[in-house]
Amino acid sequence: MEDRPERSPCSPDRIVFDPERGVRVCMDTGEVIESHVIGDEAEWRAYTPEEKARRTRVGSPISYSKPNLGVDVFVGPREGGRRVKGLGRRIESIRVQRGLRMGRAVSSIEKNINQALRIIDEVVARLELPYQVKEEAARLYREAASKGLTRGRSIYSMVAATIYAACRKHKVPITLDEIAQIFDMREAPAKREIARNYRLLVRDLGLEIPVIEPENFVHRIASALNLPDYVVVDAIKIVKRVRRLGLTAGKDPSGLAAAAVYLAALKHGLRKTQKEVAQIAGVTEVTVRNRYKEIDKVLKLGTSEQG
Repeated sequence: MEDRPERSPCSPDRIVFDPERGVRVCMDTGEVIESHVIGDEAEWRAYTPEEKARRTRVGSPISYSKPNLGVDVFVGPREGGRRVKGLGRRIESIRVQRGLRMGRAVSSIEKNINQALRIIDEVVARLELPYQVKEEAARLYREAASKGLTRGRSIYSMVAATIYAACRKHKVPITLDEIAQIFDMREAPAKREIARNYRLLVRDLGLEIPVIEPENFVHRIASALNLPDYVVVDAIKIVKRVRRLGLTAGKDPSGLAAAAVYLAALKHGLRKTQKEVAQIAGVTEVTVRNRYKEIDKVLKLGTSEQG
């Protein structure tokens, strides 16, 4: 008997699902690829967003920044549903609901996490950080708490460290000083504690932190100083020229960005003092002055320094 040639597989984009028969069929050959498929579509109709939300049986997606990952428990009739008949059954339903609300944080770790989530939510809102930073900071804190890294450490310094790590991971240009200022931890010992906790997270959680380029800080610094777009363009050009010359290695990116913005502003006759630029960038005035001198010496921009 002669062997039959092997049939070529159907391309995934040519496979359609027939909900009435519960099969997946190839549009080109008519071959049944899979049978007895369980449909995941709704069996009801909804004509308005409110009707769809009322009839749906699923909840919101899991969120690390919410208590219990955003998964809530409800016992009793749904809103708009039938009432529980009988006074005794209604009292029992209310008692169970109250017990669920009061018993959500059943351990000291969960209480610590819920307190940290509230702090993360407040800090992210004040710093106007993106949602993914909030979720990443909450995830890191949960992981650190589960591994016992938060035990014996200040919850504020650990939250500050997780927010800084989340910002670094998502390349959000923010300095440790800015985060410490939100927590009113501007003294050197407090900032050193946040830095130690950040290094602890990177080491024990195995975080891969990408390098933040100085260009990411340029826009924020220039915007805070109310400088025009052409200053931003020139500052980025300065940073790129400095990088090609190998002067960015081992330098604080926010300090380099501050010096580049300062130089670009001087080039266009827009007078900003080194103190102003340093405060916005979250670095010292000495850092801005040193980076300014190094860049100006190499690039020979010929700008006149102003303290």
